[in-house]
Amino acid sequence: MQEPLPKEIGLSFIGCGVMAESIIAGLLRKKIVGPGQIAASHPRADRREELEKKYGITTHHENVSAAEAFADRPNALFLCVKPQRLKGLLKELPPAGNDQTIVSIIAGSRIDTIAEAMKTRRVVRAMPNTPAQIGAGMTAWTCTDEVGEDERTMVRTVLSALGKELFVETENMIDMATSLSATGPTYTFMVMEAMTDAGVHLGFSREVSRELVLQTMLGSIQFAIESHKHPAELRNMVTSPGGTSAEAIYQMEKGSLRTVLSKAIYGAYKRAVDLGKAK
Repeated sequence: MQEPLPKEIGLSFIGCGVMAESIIAGLLRKKIVGPGQIAASHPRADRREELEKKYGITTHHENVSAAEAFADRPNALFLCVKPQRLKGLLKELPPAGNDQTIVSIIAGSRIDTIAEAMKTRRVVRAMPNTPAQIGAGMTAWTCTDEVGEDERTMVRTVLSALGKELFVETENMIDMATSLSATGPTYTFMVMEAMTDAGVHLGFSREVSRELVLQTMLGSIQFAIESHKHPAELRNMVTSPGGTSAEAIYQMEKGSLRTVLSKAIYGAYKRAVDLGKAK
């Protein structure tokens, strides 16, 4: 059971889309904070009403109001907008307060860009992924040296509500994690889709094919985790000479599956870097 944050700590979320809501839902589900410790901003009245009704939190139309909601106490400000909105948002927000830590989950957002605009060096950059919505995510994060141990503990506690969290030493590793773990579900979903379609082509109904694929992938991942074996060892365990797995591997290698995946991950990494340069 994760220890709750001190009741005097406030958390403000600027932009409350899918990922911000996932963090809020996880925090409340695990009782890490109470509804009174959370504020969020969103431009649409119906969305604000939905969030207040569903979670009992306080919402604001103006980003500035949400940013200053806990100005009288230690607090963290989470930047959760789309990358193309960051520049305008940083012009809008006031300088960070003395007891405020900035946490960005925006792809490509550079720490120095945020630090300069917010007039603070207490900046954290984190990159969660889609499974965070069900508490099974992977979040890589890093921060400046000015973020103290108490603030780092707070960040670890918050991110743990999404699943697993991993601190990395350099900001470039966040861009690397963006391409590997944050974008990673995309690759997995595409493989799932392709395998399901292949099952339909063989003659299964889509429902049966989907069930076969999902459980196979889930079981394979659980087996990989619990066995502690290298993927190559696991692959060899199910590959008999001249068998079906050997033929399937031959076709995948012939189609350069490894190369395509490697290029996709590197392409995603370069895009993350470019997003940072654009700002």
